[in-house]
Amino acid sequence: MDTTHYRRPKTLAEARAAFGASTDAAFLSGGHTLLPAMKLRLTSPSDLIDLGAIPELRGISLNGRTLSIGAATVHADVAQSELVKTNIAPLAGLAGSIGDRHVRHRGTIGGSISNNDPAADYPAGALGLGATIVTDRRCILADEFFVGLYQTSREPDEIVTRIEFPVPDVASYAKFMSPASRFSIAAVFISRTGSTVRVAVTGAGGEGVFRAGTLEAVLTKDFHARALDGCAIAPETMMSDHNGTREYRANLVMVMARRAMENLGTISVFK
Repeated sequence: MDTTHYRRPKTLAEARAAFGASTDAAFLSGGHTLLPAMKLRLTSPSDLIDLGAIPELRGISLNGRTLSIGAATVHADVAQSELVKTNIAPLAGLAGSIGDRHVRHRGTIGGSISNNDPAADYPAGALGLGATIVTDRRCILADEFFVGLYQTSREPDEIVTRIEFPVPDVASYAKFMSPASRFSIAAVFISRTGSTVRVAVTGAGGEGVFRAGTLEAVLTKDFHARALDGCAIAPETMMSDHNGTREYRANLVMVMARRAMENLGTISVFK
């Protein structure tokens, strides 16, 4: 049986050194994906480098019109933060809709976006708000960070340190979720800043989270729920599984988009 060594560095420098000294290391954040995969023997890293003890990876701050959230900040802290509620209320609501209480007090925002599960909520928030993912070596726009199912542009030895969210003029999130897992079956995050409208979809796309360019163009001309009448998402681009067919999800995306527009400034959750 392969041996996995557990490391708990106190600084980013120690984390980088531990990774560099190992043969096949993995960074551990919340662990809700990595640890189950290890239990099932789907992966067996030589070293497990826990980032939870690095102080600079936690915390929430506002710098001008940018809300910065440390990568190791747990979902519950984002959901309960007055700073998040005041500036991007739907983002706080999004965090509060994730999993159960245990998941929200252990799972982290950095772990969620780095894993990029196709049904996860934070990728939609990051893409829908035009966030910047900051690592220990560079800044990556959300549009360039999420590149496919469970894939990002982060290098294996690269550590996400924080996510910077521009504060929008208005935003909203509508989520139709599995009652068992609380993962999104289809969810839509919409924001507007000045004349720029962004629409991000999670839980439904065959290639994971994506921006709905057609809906963005329509809402740029008329930022109202009625503008979506007659719009449609191509079923062939959707995911099909036990939760629903491609056609079902294509329709559900449009339903969630309308719900988001009807409830601007909030989060709407449906089961």
